Amino acid sequence: MFEEVRDDEGLTVHIKSDLVASGSKDLKARLVQLVEGGEKNLTLDFHEVKVIDSAGIGALIATQNSLKGSGDRLKLIGVREPIFKMLKIMRLDKHFDISGIA
Repeated sequence: MFEEVRDDEGLTVHIKSDLVASGSKDLKARLVQLVEGGEKNLTLDFHEVKVIDSAGIGALIATQNSLKGSGDRLKLIGVREPIFKMLKIMRLDKHFDISGIA
């Protein structure tokens, strides 16, 4: 479902499937665990994500809300254009650092 890679920039989580209810629970649990463990620089790689539903969006918002207390923002990279448009319509582009739109 996802793979974690650490480098000088922080931790990147490569999401390996669509971010829908069936898999969002595991990702959300891991992201909460990382934030509670003190992780500050979280990047989610969306290159392989074709679909995101309300459960996936909920996981993103929960993670961002947890990071907000420390002043950090969740970074999303490789977001496909349709997903970016949906996030923009929902005004979530104002809450996430989104770059590398695919």
